[in-house]
Amino acid sequence: MDTQQITAPPCAPTSASGGGTPSSGVIHVNVRHAAGFTVIGNHLSQHRGLSLVAIGLAVHIQSLPAGTRIGIKVLVARFPDSETRIAAALRELEATGYLHRSRVRLPDGRITTRTVSYNQPGAHVSTAPPPAPPPVDPVPAPAPPPQCTPAPVPPPQAVPAKAAPEPAPVLVPAPVLVPAPTARRTPPAPLPQPRAHSPELHRTAAALLADLRRHTPQLVLSEHDIDALAPGVTAWLERDAHPDTVRHALTADLPVPLKHPAKLLRHRITTLLPPPLPGAQDLAPARRSVILIPLQNCDRCDRAFRAREPGHCRDCRTDSARAA
Repeated sequence: MDTQQITAPPCAPTSASGGGTPSSGVIHVNVRHAAGFTVIGNHLSQHRGLSLVAIGLAVHIQSLPAGTRIGIKVLVARFPDSETRIAAALRELEATGYLHRSRVRLPDGRITTRTVSYNQPGAHVSTAPPPAPPPVDPVPAPAPPPQCTPAPVPPPQAVPAKAAPEPAPVLVPAPVLVPAPTARRTPPAPLPQPRAHSPELHRTAAALLADLRRHTPQLVLSEHDIDALAPGVTAWLERDAHPDTVRHALTADLPVPLKHPAKLLRHRITTLLPPPLPGAQDLAPARRSVILIPLQNCDRCDRAFRAREPGHCRDCRTDSARAA
């Protein structure tokens, strides 16, 4: 009668979080990995400021073993993406703190690029070995109780041999960090200015710059930037450039990520400035000028011939040459 009878059914398998299968959206079918996996934080996989190429590249780099080469040429050979997209993705990871690249000098004098991947931006883990624990004094064993029989004489202990001296550690010089060479920056070209003061064109240029954010959200300019860039756009409009042409020249093929919108627009306004439209006289075909040589009368036969100076005709010159 004291034997317990188990009559309750086994527990049902747990359902998805939230109380059941969702009616819409993604449904996860997760299998626990036992080997060959990489832990990725949601701060990377769900990052709102990184492109899909940058997130995938960061996951690939974090899954590689230490010492694997991850240069741009190697990644281009590994993935179907272009060299420009991979280079832009690496710059995104550097800007958000997931990647750090520096130039270091090796002990043999060569200079190489050292790449450090962080699975948590801002975390700097020390690579020094942990300090050795302090030596612990051995606890003496309790003395045996006294006995009536005489204690046996312990055998003579062998004297330990003198240990050989350990070799002195070889000090390897630490790699010296060498900053990447920076190119000499030339001063930017001056912003183009209109030839004549036109309040209407200036107003149109300011409105065009303020309206760029409606077409491209990255191009958000302050009032100070609009006042500084408006003369350059006025120079475009002064040269009969259509507002749609100006807008396309300023918003096409923007870099990702765009850090300084005002500097980019200033560069494009200055370097892409079109020349003035030619007039009707410039497009007319050039006429060939005909130089008329006056007529002369031969001094010997009185025949008319064309020459710049009076003299003999061709036949008279030929006869004179034969007679000579």
